[in-house]
Amino acid sequence: MAPTLFPTAPSTSAAPLRSNYTDVVNKFHPTRPGWYEELYAKFLNSACKSYEAEVARYKSEIFSNLKEKAQKILEIGIGTGPNLRYYASNSEVQVVGIDPNQKMEKYARSSAVSAGLPPSNFEFIHAVGEVIPLDDASVDAVVGTLVLCSVKDVSLTLQEMKRVLRPGGMYVFVEHIGAKEGTLKFIQKILDPLQQTVGDGCHLCRDIGSYISEAGFSRVDLNTVSLKKAAFVNPHIYGAAYK
Repeated sequence: MAPTLFPTAPSTSAAPLRSNYTDVVNKFHPTRPGWYEELYAKFLNSACKSYEAEVARYKSEIFSNLKEKAQKILEIGIGTGPNLRYYASNSEVQVVGIDPNQKMEKYARSSAVSAGLPPSNFEFIHAVGEVIPLDDASVDAVVGTLVLCSVKDVSLTLQEMKRVLRPGGMYVFVEHIGAKEGTLKFIQKILDPLQQTVGDGCHLCRDIGSYISEAGFSRVDLNTVSLKKAAFVNPHIYGAAYK
């Protein structure tokens, strides 16, 4: 097990951590069968290459802000670690990745090694964004891509991001949002219940841009784009928010 990079004592805003944190995780992300978690992890690790190739230009743009500026980074919903190659090439950076699916860990660790990140500089924590087990103002940056679609409480997750960010720190994001009225919106409304079941809680119709803009960051730089490989999971927003 890698050494703990960040103190994990509960802050006053993370009081539930004083009890069993597994109960906290289950409250916001009920345990899935092991076979489901493994299957979903394998799917994300192998079936999203065309999507990652298309979104790469936008990720390269926003993650370039982290190089040499952020030494301690938290990634929420790290999954199999596809983002690590954009910001973890600096061997001095320290990364904590949290995810409610424990089966993601082996893939995320492999991605960290492939990105050139020393194993001692990477920590995976079984956790949720609504109650982050890190101290106040303990990280330089928070990374989150395709994660606010599936958390139970978007507003609480964003407040937790702000809590753990140091003053002047940044939150970089790529998210899909609900389409405006029209054919795509109609399709999303029909498919949304199914998507939540097969996509580990993913909601198709959330207005995530508004959540981020109204979360109280000092500045939000937000762009919108549609991706061909994302089909009905469109449009996308990407950018950065500053504490």
